[in-house]
Amino acid sequence: MALMADTQRTLSPGPRGVWGWLTTVDHKRIGLLYAVTAALFFFIGGVEALLVRMQLFQPNGEVLSSDAYNQLFTMHGLTMVFLVIMPIAAAFTNYFLPILVGARDVAFPRLNAFSYWLFLFSGLLVYSSFLVGGAPDGAWVGYAPLSTQLEEVVRMDFWTVGLQLLGVASIASSANFIATVFTMRAPGMTMLRMPVFVWMALVVAFLLIFSLPAVGIGLFQLFIDRNFGGLFYAAEAGADPLLWQHLFWVFGHPEVYVLILPAMGIVSEVLPVFSRKPLFGYPFIVFSGAAIGFIGFGVWSHHMFTSGMGPIAEAGFGVATMIIAVPTGVKIFNWIGTTWGGRIRFSTPMLFSLGFIAMFVIGGLSGVTHSVIPADTQQHDTYYVVAHFHYVLFGGAVFGYVAGVYYWFPKWTGRLLDESLGKLHFWLALIGFNLTFGPMHILGLNGQPRRTYRYGENLGWDFWNQIATIGAFIILVSFLVFAWNIISSHFLRRGRPAGRDPWDGRTLEWTIESPPPVHNFDEVPQVHALDEFWHRKYAEDDEGRAVRMPDVTGGAVTVETDSGGDGDAHGDIHMPSPSYYPALASAGLVTMGAGFVYLPWGWLAVGVGAVISMWAFFGWSLEPITREH
Repeated sequence: MALMADTQRTLSPGPRGVWGWLTTVDHKRIGLLYAVTAALFFFIGGVEALLVRMQLFQPNGEVLSSDAYNQLFTMHGLTMVFLVIMPIAAAFTNYFLPILVGARDVAFPRLNAFSYWLFLFSGLLVYSSFLVGGAPDGAWVGYAPLSTQLEEVVRMDFWTVGLQLLGVASIASSANFIATVFTMRAPGMTMLRMPVFVWMALVVAFLLIFSLPAVGIGLFQLFIDRNFGGLFYAAEAGADPLLWQHLFWVFGHPEVYVLILPAMGIVSEVLPVFSRKPLFGYPFIVFSGAAIGFIGFGVWSHHMFTSGMGPIAEAGFGVATMIIAVPTGVKIFNWIGTTWGGRIRFSTPMLFSLGFIAMFVIGGLSGVTHSVIPADTQQHDTYYVVAHFHYVLFGGAVFGYVAGVYYWFPKWTGRLLDESLGKLHFWLALIGFNLTFGPMHILGLNGQPRRTYRYGENLGWDFWNQIATIGAFIILVSFLVFAWNIISSHFLRRGRPAGRDPWDGRTLEWTIESPPPVHNFDEVPQVHALDEFWHRKYAEDDEGRAVRMPDVTGGAVTVETDSGGDGDAHGDIHMPSPSYYPALASAGLVTMGAGFVYLPWGWLAVGVGAVISMWAFFGWSLEPITREH
């Protein structure tokens, strides 16, 4: 047994300044890069949403032209799904997954950096379309034949190439996380001792690896149709445009769980801490998450009940949609069971977690109505569907991730966010969210179609559209409060110092300094139980009540040393060397992508990008792997 000292060895984080961020392979810094980038895209996507709401504030709106409206709602959907919610999940996973499993980094640090830079450059490629004739305008789902029409060739080619590159980044990242979980867990951390967040990240990684190739094939075929006269989706040539919908939704519905499962994992970490109880039914939470991932591959065609698949297929997918509600309901009841009888602290992370549960329940109930095929036929392509998926992805996923920011911010920065501002943020967000998306249920049931930039007078839609627009601006105010809280707490250094364990946490990240050192752990911890840190701090008295252990003081905890080959307190710690090759390889691939958008004269850019990428990958393969400290 050895004591983790307060004074830790100082390991150099590598180059500083801009060059340090460009060459970093530290999983924590890459997580922060993902978080900042996602926040910037969240702001852009929010502005797009506000412009759409302003256009719909009153009948016959004149804020946007039809062309601008089509570009903005397309880019809003693409941005929020691929450039905000997915990367913010990647931010949490990058930063905390290795620490939660007791590792010093991910399995492939350079591949991790490559994933981030490819994501960033691909997002910038898609957004550069605004500067060269207009952004993608065929909706984020890109249905053929709308997306294969050639009047606006460049716009949807940006969408096709950008999504293909984003898919490559996600697959690389997913393979990395899977390898990390299976090969780098601390001694004693069995699969059923892993935190729920790690489990959900693992399920998401498998979902992406199995689902992205389907949409990748579809995007490849779509690109050939648009640029080389292919006929994969041309009905006039005997092909079936519904093939695109099947390929897209084989990815697109598991994608919903890619977006929501990490937020479920975060909520599963927050609730026990602020309820002062273990997570109720840990195995059920874990296996229901895995079941959601598995069943999620069998429900894709409930997006296509109006496409004429026939009654047998529709009945099968309707039943599957009902079945997937079961493991989701299991999670909800387990979360409620966790809070039941607990000594609840209504701190901001807990408020957003409870808000997540409430809003996700509403979104889930409206989603179950889509399993009723006649009802879905009425609701399809109306604002009812818009309300449903925003209750799942905003009230659900975004609320969950915001809970994670408030929960882990002290670990990132060493300072606590202001609780008063946090609670103001929560109530404004909750009120604004429900004012925005609640009325859309009514608008949809009253027949307002989505993706139309104007509506006439005397249709009964005016009032609820005005309420929804007002709600959208309240959401804006709530996130301005959130941004100010972050700026004042961290950058103006007004936040209270957090110490190692400000929440009396249960998992391994709270055993180390805030912010964590470069190498995470001086000694790789030995794990003996689920909620390992809690069991180091507390024992039970004769009546089963938690009693603080007397030998845990000041954040120093008793740990066992693992003397494995990765170094320990008595030897060197090997950390990955900084490298600029991942960023360079990503830049080369995106240069190739930009060239493909502008064929045939883009072949030069394709060649230049290929040379840059090949040279970068070659240099990457010859670089020293680690640096010693």
